[in-house]
Amino acid sequence: MNAPTRRQGRRQETGRGGGPLGLLAPVFHRQLDRLDHGIAEGSLELLLPNGRARLLGGRAEGPAAVVDLRSWRALLRLALSGSIGWYEAWAAGEWASPDPVQLFALFSRNRAGLAQPARATGPWRLAKRLWHWLRRNHRGGSRRNIQFHYDLGNDFYRPWLDAGMTYSSALFTTPRSTLDQAQHAKLEAMLDRTATAPGDAILEIGCGWGSFVELAVKAGRRVHGITLSTEQRAWAEARTAGLEGASFALTDYRDVSGYYDAVVSIEMAEAVGRQYWPAYLATIARALKPGGRAALQVIIFDDALFEGYASNVDFIQRYIFPGGLLIRTSEFRRLAATNGMDWRDEAHFGLDYAETLKRWRENFDAAASAGLLPAQFDARFVALWRYYLKYCEGGFRGGGIDVVQVTLVKEG
Repeated sequence: MNAPTRRQGRRQETGRGGGPLGLLAPVFHRQLDRLDHGIAEGSLELLLPNGRARLLGGRAEGPAAVVDLRSWRALLRLALSGSIGWYEAWAAGEWASPDPVQLFALFSRNRAGLAQPARATGPWRLAKRLWHWLRRNHRGGSRRNIQFHYDLGNDFYRPWLDAGMTYSSALFTTPRSTLDQAQHAKLEAMLDRTATAPGDAILEIGCGWGSFVELAVKAGRRVHGITLSTEQRAWAEARTAGLEGASFALTDYRDVSGYYDAVVSIEMAEAVGRQYWPAYLATIARALKPGGRAALQVIIFDDALFEGYASNVDFIQRYIFPGGLLIRTSEFRRLAATNGMDWRDEAHFGLDYAETLKRWRENFDAAASAGLLPAQFDARFVALWRYYLKYCEGGFRGGGIDVVQVTLVKEG
C-alpha cells in the first residue's frame, strides 16, 4: 500500500476536546516529532484528541496507517511502557484504527528508527524486566509458561487452526493453497530436511498436537514427540491411536535421553529463553547420532536490533508468551557450531507467516461471531487474541521478524 505524501495536507480542526492531558499537548507533539523522524518508509495519519490531523512520515512508499488517537493518555502509555502500554491504551479505547495490521507493519518496517520511542523506559522497564525474569524457563517455569498458552484448551484452538491443528507458520507453495494444504507442505518440507528413511527414528521437541508425528509415522518413520502441555499430549495420542511408531511423553527437553537419526523442532525454540539456548542446542546435539540431522523452524528477530529487544519486555511476552524470546540467528548459529552441528540450507518465508496469521484471524473472527469459542473466554480475552494475531501479522509484513527453516548436521 502506498503512503500519502505530505503534499496532501492536513485535516481541519473538528473541535474535539483533548481532556485534562491537553495541557501537556506540546509535550506530546514533541513525542510525535520523534516518531515522525523515525518513519522513513510509509506514513501514519493521526486524528488527534484536539480534533486536528497530523501526518507522520509520508516521505517514501510503505505501509499507510490511520489512527484515531482519542486520548493523549495513549502516548503517555507508549512512552512509559512501549508496546505493552500501546496495547493497554487500545484495550482502554484510547486509540483505534480501521486496519491495525498496517500500523504494526509500519512500526515493523521502520523498526530501526522507532525502536527507542516504542520501548518502555525508567522504573516501568525495570519492573517489567523483573516480571519477565520471574517467568524465566527453568524446569518449573517452562511447564507453567507452556500451560499458560497451550493449555487454554483444545476447544479454544480447534475452531480456527487448520484441520490438522498445526500452530506454526504454513508454507504456501501457491497463492491458491488452502491453509490445510500449506500446513501439509510445511510438514513435508521439515520431514525432507531430516533425510530419513522408513524405519528411522525421529525425536520431535515440542510436538504440538501431533501433526508432524502423524505425517512422519504414516511415511514409515518412528517418532517420539515430547511436550509439556497435557492438552496437546492428549490430542496427539488420540489422533495417532492405532498408528505404529508414534509415542508421546510429557518431558522437558533437558531430560531427553536416547539417540535418534533426526530431530525436528517447529517453533519451540522461541519458548526456551536466551538463558537456555545453550541447553536446548546441546540437547539436540546429544540426541543425534553422528551424521544425523536436525530440522528446525524458528521465528527470528532483526539481528542488528536484537540486544535492545532482548533487554526489554514487549506485548507478546507480557500477555501471550511469558518467558518467550525470538531467536537471534547469529547467536543460534554459533551455539550450534559449538555443539558440533553445521548450519545448512537456511530458508526464509516471513510473508507466508503473515498469510498464515491472516487466515487464522479470519477463522478466529468467524468462530467468535458464531459462538464457537469456549464460553469461559470473555469479550476482553477474545479482543486480546484478535489484537495479538494482527500484531504478529503486521510484524511479519513489515519485515522486523521473520521465520526460517534450517538444517543442522551433526559431525560424523
